[in-house]
Amino acid sequence: MTDLAFGGASIDGGLYTSVTGFAQQMPHFLNSLVSYWTDLGLGVFALLMLAGWWRARQRLGGSSRRRLARGEGRHTPTVSMAMALAVPVVVVLAYVVNDVVKSFFHEQRPCQTLHVITVEPCPGIGDWSFPSNHSVIAASAAVALLLLDRRLGAIAVPAALLMGASRVWVGAHYPHDVVVGLVVGTLVAAVLMPLARRAAPLVERVRETPLRPLVAAR
Repeated sequence: MTDLAFGGASIDGGLYTSVTGFAQQMPHFLNSLVSYWTDLGLGVFALLMLAGWWRARQRLGGSSRRRLARGEGRHTPTVSMAMALAVPVVVVLAYVVNDVVKSFFHEQRPCQTLHVITVEPCPGIGDWSFPSNHSVIAASAAVALLLLDRRLGAIAVPAALLMGASRVWVGAHYPHDVVVGLVVGTLVAAVLMPLARRAAPLVERVRETPLRPLVAAR
């Protein structure tokens, strides 16, 4: 496969060194919080996906008189469930797409190229930087959740932006790695989530099988 290696430092290396230098001047507790977020924050999106599935399940199996929360009633119950089940699939596919992009662009990590002091240890040689996997996962999850449920999306979108920013803060990525990662994740989710609506008839069929608890509360 063609190696399109390039030096990211020529794009926004100056901004990267400014951010990482600023991070070194911040209190240790703040850098620890950012480090915990960048390492563990993707788990928040997993919890939001679970919440989206649970809310869709309650709606599909609940009373028609139940009062809907704001942002919850944009889809029929079966469409909501189809979309809720699709969210993790969309995230995995976004990761795969990003992995393909990474295979074409062999950009070394900025901390390997610029030799700056970073909040977190620098990833090894060959752990390519462009685009950011964390940003792709966070953006695809956030957009998918936003299309499913606005209330969950209102939490997920800022969390995705914070995840992207944290990748630069800890020194793992150039800003352009993060921006492109956010764009890739957004595009994949924006294209695939509307297609998930077509799986609503399948949800109805599952509802009449022993697998009903997967899609309906009762």
